[in-house]
Amino acid sequence: MQTKHQKHSKLSARENEKFAFNEIAILGTKCSIIADFVQKTSKTLQKRAKIAYFDASHSDEISSPIVDSFTFQHSGGLTINAASEINKFNERIRLSQYDLVFINGNHYQGEKQILILDDQKEASVLKRLEQLNRIQFVVKLNKDSKYFDFLVKRYPTIKNLKCYHIDDIVAISKHINNLIQEKIAPVQGLVLAGGKSTRMGKDKTELNYYGTPQRDFAVKLLEEHLMQTYVSVAQDQKTEGDKIIGDTFVGLGPFGAICSAFQYNPNKAWLVLATDLPFVNAEVIKLLLQKRNPKKIATAIKGKSKPFVEPLITIYEPKAYPVLLSYLAQGYSCPRKVLINSDVEIIEVDDQLIANINTPDEFEDALKKING
Repeated sequence: MQTKHQKHSKLSARENEKFAFNEIAILGTKCSIIADFVQKTSKTLQKRAKIAYFDASHSDEISSPIVDSFTFQHSGGLTINAASEINKFNERIRLSQYDLVFINGNHYQGEKQILILDDQKEASVLKRLEQLNRIQFVVKLNKDSKYFDFLVKRYPTIKNLKCYHIDDIVAISKHINNLIQEKIAPVQGLVLAGGKSTRMGKDKTELNYYGTPQRDFAVKLLEEHLMQTYVSVAQDQKTEGDKIIGDTFVGLGPFGAICSAFQYNPNKAWLVLATDLPFVNAEVIKLLLQKRNPKKIATAIKGKSKPFVEPLITIYEPKAYPVLLSYLAQGYSCPRKVLINSDVEIIEVDDQLIANINTPDEFEDALKKING
């Protein structure tokens, strides 16, 4: 039997929509009203989510720039004027850091929709009728705005959808926030067990601090917080268990282990825990999960007297994956460098809780502290 030739490697893909991970097209009224609607709802949502707006220029006189320009403002803003054409693959990269992308539905189609009922735009809605296949809710421009007959005929249950007045920004924003929360990635655990343990002289994952090998202790610690947990191992490392992720990014240490986990499943957030952090306990894990901020690329822990975060007790969001790969493309494979230079939620704890144990003397000292 002849097997089918597969041209490309089979990889797990991020669950994207047309242009972004999570998008809503707004249509049914004038572009100026849509833009104002986006500004008002985004102002309410901005503390809880990172929002973008995907629109089209309304001027035919603007020409493509001769040179791309990047203008940074003192306030922290950035204005970009660049020659570009719409390409869904490039847009998914460009918009990968956003929790929600609003789309001007008068110009571009979105996977989900918000329909604004405007009696003056009946022809516009009819023109885009087939695009209204996942309406999340309806907004009335005026209290007596009507449902067009063709709309009800095509979507008989449309009047059962939640309906708001356009000035009810608080209620609308809460509804949109619920749509954002539904898309937040579940957290899975990743115990790092692929190190060479050169300074320790023996496998650090097998060290016994609590009556069991530290690898097993770390897995149990994460599983007790209802996380499906995997063990990360080097490419050729022999190990037992069914939840094993072998390095596909070879020779890059913990950085490669994190990227390998995302390659295995890019639709989950990964709580990474190294086995050389024996003082990390249930309270630390609970704190990390409680303080998790999915708006940022990661939630990391830092010792109170330390200058930098500890990258190996960190929750990495799915949006961290393209950032990690961009650093790798520049020749950097240090997860701490990525965290230091990115938008990260930082939690401070006592230094002792995240002390690294790398040598036999440190191991003996740690045993004394653990045993009181």
